Amino acid sequence: MPVTSVTTDPEALTMTLVGDFAAPVERLWKALTEPAQLERFWGPPGYPATFSEFDFTPGGRASYVMTSPQGDRYGGGWEFIDIDEPVSFSVLDYFTDESGARNDEMPLQRMVFRFEATETGSRLTNVTSFTSSEALEQVIAMGAIEGSTLAINQLDRVLQDLREYAQGKGTQTEILSDTHVRITRLVNGPRELVWRAHTEPELMKRWLLGPDGWRMSVCEIDPAVGGRYRYAWEPLEGTEGEGFGFDGETLVSVPPVRAVTTEHMTGTDYPSTVNDLNLYEEDGATLITVLIEYPDKDTRDMVLATGMTEGMETSYARLEREVLAG
Repeated sequence: MPVTSVTTDPEALTMTLVGDFAAPVERLWKALTEPAQLERFWGPPGYPATFSEFDFTPGGRASYVMTSPQGDRYGGGWEFIDIDEPVSFSVLDYFTDESGARNDEMPLQRMVFRFEATETGSRLTNVTSFTSSEALEQVIAMGAIEGSTLAINQLDRVLQDLREYAQGKGTQTEILSDTHVRITRLVNGPRELVWRAHTEPELMKRWLLGPDGWRMSVCEIDPAVGGRYRYAWEPLEGTEGEGFGFDGETLVSVPPVRAVTTEHMTGTDYPSTVNDLNLYEEDGATLITVLIEYPDKDTRDMVLATGMTEGMETSYARLEREVLAG
């Protein structure tokens, strides 16, 4: 992981994050100073940021909202103080309320981003200074150390060319915590069509089949927030196995970028998971990312042991072959 340390100094009232990356300083600078790049990692997994304003000039402002898988929104903003490309820039960092205005009831801090070349690439040092020990303790209690580590650790895949990062690797499964797993798969095709393939029944029935020898017998989707879906599969003649299905509700929908749904195995008392689908397009290819939140570690391990990754790879390969190639 690129983040090598996150330390706090109660006497100096600072929190310092250091990360090392296999990319030149200029590329790292671009990732931290362009909103389209920031949106890919500024926010821990499951809480992506959307920037509505980004005036990268001294005195300019940036505004963003992080949206949780349950649809809860957390706003923040920066006021740029000074910029020394590509060495450093500093901002006043603050929380915002529902209207986007600065929330003066929450801590205000100064952040300095410093960039330097290393033998293997570049280093980011981010120093956050607080106005009081109470403000420092409050932000730490809110999960700033864990959240910033998870967020910046996503930078690796942003800094690489998308095809270089994922091409030829198939479906990849990463265990992020006891309850979180991230699935990624690069497919050759535009994001708009990949989104349609996840939300239109006639397209979904062509690829979301798992292993060969099965068919999707039910595919009912209401992709709007609050809408419900129901899927069912059954084996073709000559294939062993019993039919099964899933049902759930859409929690977040931002076409054609993000959809968050619950997932429950129909007819069982198994607990539901929360599946957070994100699509990112670059140079005609789309990176599919699914962040899955399980109720506990045992459920996570049970699902992974079913061969979920292999089944998803079969379906994604079929998506490229049967939908995107046409």
